[in-house]
Amino acid sequence: MTTPPALPVLLATDIATLQAALLAEQAARRAAEQRASGAEAVIAQLKLMIAKMRHERFGASSERGRKLLDQLELQLEEMEAAATEDEAAVQANPSSDDTRPPPTRRKPVRAPLPAHLPRERVVVPGPTSCPCCLGRLSKLGEDVTETLEVIPRQFKVIQTVRERFACRACEAIHQPPAPFHVIPRGRAGPEMLATILEAKFGQHLPLNRQSETFAREGIDLDVSTLADWVGACSTALSPLVALIRVHVLAAERIHGDDTTVPVLAKTSTTTGRLWTYVRDDRPFGGPAPPAALFFYSRDRGGMHPGRHLAGYSGIFQADAYAGFSDLYHPGRQHGPLTEAACWAHGRRKLFAQAQLAKAPIAAEAVRRIDAIFDVVRDINGMPMAERQTARQQRAAPLVAGLETWMRAERGKLSRHSDVARAMDYMLKRWTAFTRFLDDGRICLTNNAAERALRGIAIGRKAWLFAGSDRGGERAAAIYTLIVTAKLNGLDPRAWLADVLRRIADHPASRLDELLPWNCTEQAAKLAA
Repeated sequence: MTTPPALPVLLATDIATLQAALLAEQAARRAAEQRASGAEAVIAQLKLMIAKMRHERFGASSERGRKLLDQLELQLEEMEAAATEDEAAVQANPSSDDTRPPPTRRKPVRAPLPAHLPRERVVVPGPTSCPCCLGRLSKLGEDVTETLEVIPRQFKVIQTVRERFACRACEAIHQPPAPFHVIPRGRAGPEMLATILEAKFGQHLPLNRQSETFAREGIDLDVSTLADWVGACSTALSPLVALIRVHVLAAERIHGDDTTVPVLAKTSTTTGRLWTYVRDDRPFGGPAPPAALFFYSRDRGGMHPGRHLAGYSGIFQADAYAGFSDLYHPGRQHGPLTEAACWAHGRRKLFAQAQLAKAPIAAEAVRRIDAIFDVVRDINGMPMAERQTARQQRAAPLVAGLETWMRAERGKLSRHSDVARAMDYMLKRWTAFTRFLDDGRICLTNNAAERALRGIAIGRKAWLFAGSDRGGERAAAIYTLIVTAKLNGLDPRAWLADVLRRIADHPASRLDELLPWNCTEQAAKLAA
């Protein structure tokens, strides 16, 4: 009989080493569990802060606030990745003598994947007979696991064939006419052109980066070719820009604002401006569709808004930029515009003093202004007459109390005080600030124009500067189309492709059918 091998004799030092290793492993596991639980609490707090900032409609909407939101989202991303990494490490190395279940973070219930996406069914084959007794199996049901996958975009070449026929009797040759193209003798289809336009002006991807991306996908398109296509599309779409301009300037009330745009010069860059004028009647139940109109100028001179709004007469909602002053002058050719001030700008100046300088007077002013915002928020979207009645009943007493309190507190402050300057910003324009009480069409803020400019502020970090004044004017025209499409709930790329496909042979008298708010068929398809 074979003698079994002798087991090794463990010395006292070996046992101590193993015990120390086991204790170290258990300590590392507990530390990982603590990090996972602590990370879960921090993640929950970050999610709450981000949700509050996203849903805060009347808070500080300055660039600083947007940067803070970006920073919080980046911090959340890092915390989520670190917590998942720790959890995976604990599950991959379970302790042999630890019977506790591995720590798992509470995750939100997964929403079903979009129903409109096509489904590809992959069946994992089951056994043909019972592995135990080789008997026949009968199907009881099935479990389906859905995974979201992406198909890389594909390019194709469309060959348009026009056959020629000859008549043997009269020796005539017949051939159908060539189809219309956005670019004469061009080699780009409407979907391709719309993709380039939306990527450049909607996703802020310069043409040189698009050219590099196309090259990696096997399509050689140099920057000059892409630039030619953009210029041709801008010319073809210019009639729609003119129609949007007529629509915006026919509004009873418009929002106005501007932002900086670096422009390439000979030795450096100069600072140009992009101006926007937004028509949005939805807050007071107006039936007219929303639209945004953009202009470019080399500087911020006051003559530019006067030229943009030369034929307009109505309510103009904007900040206190001095260049708008001529629009309110009684001697204006088409009559003075009615000035409506932005409460968000006034609140922002006081909020900065309340947060940075910890000024109690500024904090009290912000609290009183927020109470007015609460009233106006409740009546958003109601008809004009109902909004005016509700404002007179609920907001007017708050506004009167704010004015009385603010003028009393202002008298106690030095004229050099930052809080006093913030109060003066509102008190010197009190008539324009309180005009919303007597007119239901006026909004409390100018946020509609600021939202229209938000994409440009983000895009400046990607495209750095406009190539020329012509480039700035071209960008203003395409921004007019893209932002207007977004305001009407359309996908800008899909709408631009549809317009570029139809505009070449569309009757000029019916071009209004191509405007975003008239593309009902496409809107229904996108909504589905």
